[in-house]
Amino acid sequence: MAQTPEAKVKKQIRKILDEVGAYYAMPIGSGYGNSGVPDFLICIGGHFVAIEAKAGNNKPTALQESHIERIREAAGTALVINETNIHTLKEALSWMKTPKK
Repeated sequence: MAQTPEAKVKKQIRKILDEVGAYYAMPIGSGYGNSGVPDFLICIGGHFVAIEAKAGNNKPTALQESHIERIREAAGTALVINETNIHTLKEALSWMKTPKK
């Protein structure tokens, strides 16, 4: 079975998260309370990070944008990652490995 373009992005994200030693979970969006939650919920060095994976020119939905904004308002980091910016993810997470003081 061929992978979708977004599944390929998610696979690359998982590889990077494993390389930097981050804890992560991938909640399943459903009608039971998780709709719009980013694809990855991450903890690294005491930092909360959420990643919404997209492929190509796809953009987050209005509900996803709402979750991203709420995470940022709560002092978390929320990123939208696709093929064009995935190369920045490892570096962005690496500085977070140092625990917050």
